[in-house]
Amino acid sequence: MDPRVTRTRLRVRGYHLDGYGHVNNARYLEFLEEGRWAYFDEHPDLASRLQQGDVAFVAVNLNIDYRQAAVAGDDIEILTRLSAVGGRSARMTQEIRRERDGVLVSSGTLTFVLLDLAANRAIAIEGELREYLAPLVLE
Repeated sequence: MDPRVTRTRLRVRGYHLDGYGHVNNARYLEFLEEGRWAYFDEHPDLASRLQQGDVAFVAVNLNIDYRQAAVAGDDIEILTRLSAVGGRSARMTQEIRRERDGVLVSSGTLTFVLLDLAANRAIAIEGELREYLAPLVLE
């Protein structure tokens, strides 16, 4: 697999389920967030830049497509990648797949900005940060 893609594995547990016996739609948000945390774990230089306290990674849009139901006992894999870097925003694309058969369970696209905390506004993605992000992009 491409090293620009982070793979995160989880087992669906009973507390993830709704009254119909499948993963509750809101839980997919948590699964995708877990995948993004793992992405930053695998890119510590990026994580450290965002933890300096002056800039924050801020989600501004999230779209999720639900395709198949995941149920208790399913082992799922969350695939996370940086898919675009623009002037002021960037996009991460994620997929949740059932491991036993590779079926796409859900997919999501998150658009984020880098927020200057002092000025409370999005900053341009440029310079050293852009140079770091550019090779990570996988459309």
